[in-house]
Amino acid sequence: MSNIRVTFILALFLILSPDVVGQDQRLGYFESDLILENIPEYNSIQQQLNMISSQWEAEIQQMESQIERLQEDYEAKEILYTDEIRNQRKQEIENKIQAKEAYVAQKFGPEGEYFSRQKELLEPIQRQVFAAVRTIAQRQNYDFVFDRSGDIYMVYANDAYNLNDLILEELGIETDTE
Repeated sequence: MSNIRVTFILALFLILSPDVVGQDQRLGYFESDLILENIPEYNSIQQQLNMISSQWEAEIQQMESQIERLQEDYEAKEILYTDEIRNQRKQEIENKIQAKEAYVAQKFGPEGEYFSRQKELLEPIQRQVFAAVRTIAQRQNYDFVFDRSGDIYMVYANDAYNLNDLILEELGIETDTE
């Protein structure tokens, strides 16, 4: 219990020390999701990715339907089969299941085609956005700029530091707010 108290007092002391309080740092934030949604090329890329994934999902659905039909057929005729035929049918169903799982991994897995295609198509736009962020941060002397769209979460953020409109402007995209 006393360790917690000592740690708390030490942390409070460090936070309130004049060296830490006296530093002037400019912070800014932006929302990459909002920025990307306003870039016309991003929307067409999203449509391309949606079309590709829809095709793959349809193929997966066909595989699942085929597996379901095989299982229903097997269950309906199981008592009529010899042990050898029963084992063959079970193996056939298992092979179809494994083929479907391999296909899903190939298309949507962490190293799958969807994510490589997404990275390939979005990387140039992301580089462009981050270059605009760097330009604004350097021009306006920001010390830190955070992306609120991802893992970084802020409970409170002063809108005076919101850089969304400036980034969109730097990218040549008109905004509705003035």
